[in-house]
Amino acid sequence: MSPSVSSRSSAVVTGGAKGLGAEIARRLAARGHHVVIADLDDGAAATLADELGGRAVRLDVADAEACLALAEDLPDLGVWVNNAGVLAVGPAWSTEHERRRLLVDVNLHGTMNGTTAALRRFLPAGTGHVLNVVSTAGITPAPHETVYGATKHAALAYSIGTALDLRITGHRGVHVSALCPDGMWTPMLHDLARDPDAWPSWQGGMMQPGDVADVAVRLLDRPRMVRVHPRWRGVLRVGAAFPGAAAHLLPAIVADARRRQRAFADRHPR
Repeated sequence: MSPSVSSRSSAVVTGGAKGLGAEIARRLAARGHHVVIADLDDGAAATLADELGGRAVRLDVADAEACLALAEDLPDLGVWVNNAGVLAVGPAWSTEHERRRLLVDVNLHGTMNGTTAALRRFLPAGTGHVLNVVSTAGITPAPHETVYGATKHAALAYSIGTALDLRITGHRGVHVSALCPDGMWTPMLHDLARDPDAWPSWQGGMMQPGDVADVAVRLLDRPRMVRVHPRWRGVLRVGAAFPGAAAHLLPAIVADARRRQRAFADRHPR
């Protein structure tokens, strides 16, 4: 554990009732944190909170005032994980306005709201860690996840910029980290396993949430501004730097991802 954050402090996990958020919450609880499961799914959040001896809170991360109120209600707040997220697949023009707005509100504004709320507590205390769950879609153009990728690019830029703001202003005990995982088998993808538009999530295979959660909590021990997982997927930055070259490779990439997706769906029938 980073010397700046007590393992006995409270830890908020947004979108923490299921999937990656639940796995991160379990690991934080195992480390001794009092975990607050912040989610719109009251029932699932309460069930997990009972399991972990924590607390369940209904939270809409797009509501900045609600995020601030939650942070103010936790005097021993030490960790805030911005994990809540929503996905849209298909060509950019196929995502309707209301869905686009939801993605921006949750994936971007939710990250900003949670980070701001946590920093209001961390800066006076001189200690604390914000972990923003981004995506590999935030480090490279993401066709067929275009709107989702745009929100994740913005969330990554915000996370890095905030971390640098902390450095410039001398807040060395407060950290902001961005975790950029590849595709994970979470409830967000359960209904998309056979959707041909969802192929981007299968480009690098399909990870289990627990594997990514292990990486997430390790960032508390050794804070970094950005961590791509698996590490080799950091090569995706090349596609962002040379989009023309990436476009030439796209047909082969799509074919391989759809092959992986079909094989995965056959192994995991629903």
